Formats: sequence, structure tokens, C-alpha cells
Amino acid sequence: MTFRVLKIDHLGIAVPDASAATTAFEALGFHVESSHDVATERVKTVFLPVGESHLELLEPTAPSSTIAKFLEKRSGLHHVCVLVDDIEAAMADMRAKGVQLLDETPRIGAGGCRVAFIHPRSAAGVLLELKEDEA
Repeated sequence: MTFRVLKIDHLGIAVPDASAATTAFEALGFHVESSHDVATERVKTVFLPVGESHLELLEPTAPSSTIAKFLEKRSGLHHVCVLVDDIEAAMADMRAKGVQLLDETPRIGAGGCRVAFIHPRSAAGVLLELKEDEA
């Protein structure tokens, strides 16, 4: 392998209202570390630290967003994100092994990091996000 999975970066949780969800999680002892509007994905994100990882609350900002469509069918856990040391190497290695990628190239995610998604068919039914931190 030409890359390493470093840790679980975050668990993405789809919510219809990030403010209400934030209030609920704050009552459970969590606190907001940061929030971002990701215009390209039509989503607002709120990050709550949990040790070295995070919970990411995902609120749709448009009815046509992926998160809005997800919430039409279900709520709760949307994806698992793992931090990798080299996203392009990870994608090339996975592609060579027949893994179905949802992204051809990395895109910019919350906070300016590069991300790419793996189809749930290739990850035991889980939507998996690969993340490489900003350099």
C-alpha cells in the first residue's frame, strides 16, 4: 500500500436542524469546536470534538442537497470519515483493487481539507469518506 489510514476523523450525522441538534449534544456534554458552510455541497457542518475525533452534524441548506435527500428516507449516521496521509495514493490504490469511488478526484470539504467518498457497496454498506488535512 502506498498510503496509511491514520484514524477515524469524524462520524457524519445528518440532522434537519443543526441548531437544535447542537443544543441536544451540548446537553450531553459536547461543545462546538467549529462550524462551516460548504456551499458546493449545500450543507452546514458543525464539528463537536470527541478525543482525537469529531462528530460532524450535517444540516442541508438546499432541498436538492445530498443530505436533504438522505433525510427524506432516514436520519442519523450518514458516513464514517477516515484520515489518510495521501488521498491521491489512497484513491489510486483502491481504484486498482476494484473499489468503487464516488469521486474521480479529491474535492474540497469543510475547513478546506481534500475529501473523496467510497461507494457503500465497496465498504460493507457504509458510506466512507477519505480525508486529507490541508498541508
